[in-house]
Amino acid sequence: MSERKVLNKYYPPDFDPSKIPKLKLPKDRQYVVRLMAPFNMRCKTCGEYIYKGKKFNARKETVMNELYMGLPIFRFYIKCTRCLAEITFKTDPENTDYSMEHGATRNFQAEKLIEQEGAKIVKDREEEELNNPMKVLENRTRDSKLEMEVLENLQELKELNQRQAAPDFEGMIGQARELEQREKEREIEEDERETQEMLGRALMKRLRDSDSDSDQEETPSEAPPREAPPREATPREAPPPASSADRPTDILTTVKPSEAQGPSVGGVKKAKVERWEKSVGKLGGGGALSSLVVRRKPVAAPPAGCISKPGPKGIPTANSVPMNAAPLAIHSSSLSLLGAYSDSESE
Repeated sequence: MSERKVLNKYYPPDFDPSKIPKLKLPKDRQYVVRLMAPFNMRCKTCGEYIYKGKKFNARKETVMNELYMGLPIFRFYIKCTRCLAEITFKTDPENTDYSMEHGATRNFQAEKLIEQEGAKIVKDREEEELNNPMKVLENRTRDSKLEMEVLENLQELKELNQRQAAPDFEGMIGQARELEQREKEREIEEDERETQEMLGRALMKRLRDSDSDSDQEETPSEAPPREAPPREATPREAPPPASSADRPTDILTTVKPSEAQGPSVGGVKKAKVERWEKSVGKLGGGGALSSLVVRRKPVAAPPAGCISKPGPKGIPTANSVPMNAAPLAIHSSSLSLLGAYSDSESE
């Protein structure tokens, strides 16, 4: 037994190929081949569409007594995918295509048929003119007449369009230029406006920064400067107007013009009021703070054997009275009370 998949086989020395019997097969025998539909077609039986590229197991045979320049023509048999009706088509080497033969109709074939018909007419005309000179003259006359008619119809259409629409090309160009100029001006105005807005925002930011810097320089921890003592206003000088943003405690330091100058009795001015009297007020004169200060009541003498204790800041108290001293009625005036006032400037 010989080996499989070998390239060279053994031929005995007495091998005669003419003695091998030839297989006699009919020329119209059919082969089963696998192919794809060469074009779109529609079945005549059920109306099913068969698209180009669909695969079939077809039977192939050689068409008898039909050659094109020595090339054989083949016929293919397929079945419809829906009704299993038989469809046949064959090769067309003349047009390098396939031609539908039976069982279906080829789609999108009308344009191709029109082209074929036109080519056939041109070919017949050339053959006729080749053998008949008079026919050539007739065809040329007919062509020139047809060309003149076409030119006349085209001229009529042009005149009709000119009557209906007469465009002013210069005006159209001018309008286009005006629109372009307006667009440029508008863009320039927008740029200027945006520039002004940016400058304004930068200026406002700079002002805010300067205000914040000035506020930071004025620290709230520093004590406000002490006010200078008010001087007497001369007849030529007018007192400064009261500000609407004064503090509620300004009433304690505010001096009326009549009090600053001092009332004159018989042309003689009164003595100048002291600073502590302005800030605190007189107790006996019914000032603004006279109702807030209570007079000290007389204190009885301490009993015998009491040890005297010095009061704050050397001010004698009830406990500092000597033992043999008689009880004294201490009459305190407004000046003595103010002397004991620890926050006054006279101390």
